[in-house]
Amino acid sequence: MELKHIDLASLCISAANMRARGKPDTSNILPSIRARGVLVPLIVRPAEGEGRFEIVAGKRRYHAALTVADESGDREALPCAVIAAGDDAAALEASLIENVARLDPDEVTRWESFTRLVREGRSPEDIALTFGLTNVQVKRTLALGNLLPRIRGLYRKGEIDVATVRHLTLASKARQRDWLALLDDPEVYCPTGYQLKAWLFGGASIPVSAALFELASYQGEIVSDLFGEERWFGDTASFWTAQAAAVEAKAESFRKAGWREVVVLPTGEPFHGWEHERCPKRKGGKVFISVGAGGDVAVHEGYVSLREARGARRGALGEAVEKPVRPEVSSPIHNYIDLHRHAAVRADIANRPSLALRLMVAHVIVGSSLWNVRIEAQRAASDAIAESVENSASEAAFDEKRRAVLALLGLDPETPTVTCGYDGEHGVAGLLVRLIELPDPAVLDVAAIVMGETLDAGSALIEVLGTMLGIDMAKVWQGDDALLDMIRDRAVLHHVLADVAGESVADANEGATGKVKRKIVRDCLTGENGRDRHEGWLPKWMAFPPAAYTERGGVATVNRAAIVAELGASPDLEPLRHAA
Repeated sequence: MELKHIDLASLCISAANMRARGKPDTSNILPSIRARGVLVPLIVRPAEGEGRFEIVAGKRRYHAALTVADESGDREALPCAVIAAGDDAAALEASLIENVARLDPDEVTRWESFTRLVREGRSPEDIALTFGLTNVQVKRTLALGNLLPRIRGLYRKGEIDVATVRHLTLASKARQRDWLALLDDPEVYCPTGYQLKAWLFGGASIPVSAALFELASYQGEIVSDLFGEERWFGDTASFWTAQAAAVEAKAESFRKAGWREVVVLPTGEPFHGWEHERCPKRKGGKVFISVGAGGDVAVHEGYVSLREARGARRGALGEAVEKPVRPEVSSPIHNYIDLHRHAAVRADIANRPSLALRLMVAHVIVGSSLWNVRIEAQRAASDAIAESVENSASEAAFDEKRRAVLALLGLDPETPTVTCGYDGEHGVAGLLVRLIELPDPAVLDVAAIVMGETLDAGSALIEVLGTMLGIDMAKVWQGDDALLDMIRDRAVLHHVLADVAGESVADANEGATGKVKRKIVRDCLTGENGRDRHEGWLPKWMAFPPAAYTERGGVATVNRAAIVAELGASPDLEPLRHAA
């Protein structure tokens, strides 16, 4: 390629220029060329006649320069890039590349240029690669060649939209003429856009992908949609004839496979899953085949209707379902009977506290529609806490009594809880019969374990019971690493150290690290490393009633104890001990 300035008189427009027709609109570039001249070189090639060049790309700049020359009388030479002579395809590509990059031409103009490139030997793939387009984009543009010239003209002028044009590319020339006749007749409706496809195909458009049959057996026309990847059946009547035969063949294959019945639903009628129930072939299930209005086929294997499913549950599938027999007692009468019988039973239970106790225990263990009891999960914040509780003397004592109660009720001793541990066939009634056989002390043992399993940890009730029972935590608890490792507060750790080692030791180690202080506490609790053993140490928070080491507050046990302290003095439990 050679760059040179060429006189205006030596330039003309090439037929290969994609904007060769008519005088272009130069209003947007004319002010710039008046002020600074033509800065971007025109693309030209040698033309017939000595010293003549034809413009391949740059027609608008050329005409703007002519206008400026006429205005000023000064015809300056224009900068040009000269390409080889005679290569029309290269010239067209140059024109297109420049124009596509600068100003997208209308699609019809692009089709005209692409068509000329194809005639010059360029393939759609070559064109796509040259202009940075996809193969589909190029094919869509070339598809405009299927249109009648008048339709392309209407599209160029913007009188019909893209959707209409793309559907018209699927139509034969005769069908396009029919459509133009509708367009010209103001008295009739002319389909456009997506309604046009239905008009072209005489109803629903059916894609080739919907066919169950081999396309080789189809005798009608298949229309390719160059604007997409789909192809369509041009003759819907022929399609439905072939599709119906294929559906019947499909149904017959299921019958031969042993299905009791194959139901082909009427075309367009959907299969509603909620009206059917799953049923395997060996139990009499059917196959339902649904055919959509668009030709699509769906197979639903192993279903029966809900009515048939109900019949199957009453007897053998296929037998006539007996007509429901009207019950002797209506629902309101049942309600009347139930409420009166309930009133009589509970009135008598009020006189039988021993039976009521057993009923209550049975309800707690099994549950009912009116009883919802949850077991205390004893959720631990860490594995260390869980292990500490599990290995405690209190937990061991409770577990021993729980195993005894499980044995008393005839349950597996490895069942984790008595509550919810009974799964007998008759539920509450079955367990009640078992409890009636036990003496009162045994039933009370069961109740005690069940109550323990459902006692809410961390509740105010623990404060009431612990104080009321006079529980001495020092007898059932021993200091361990799980607790000591969690004490990080310097002031609290100082008080704990003073508890087990004395104030003098605590003061002497005031500046020591927490690790050192915890080590001294451990030595005092175990009597190691020359420390005197401190037995029976109990953190103030764990006692009944609890206390705090500092004035800062934030001790949950102390807060709960303060709340229940309003209840006054603890009642005398001696009568309860005698009753037990």
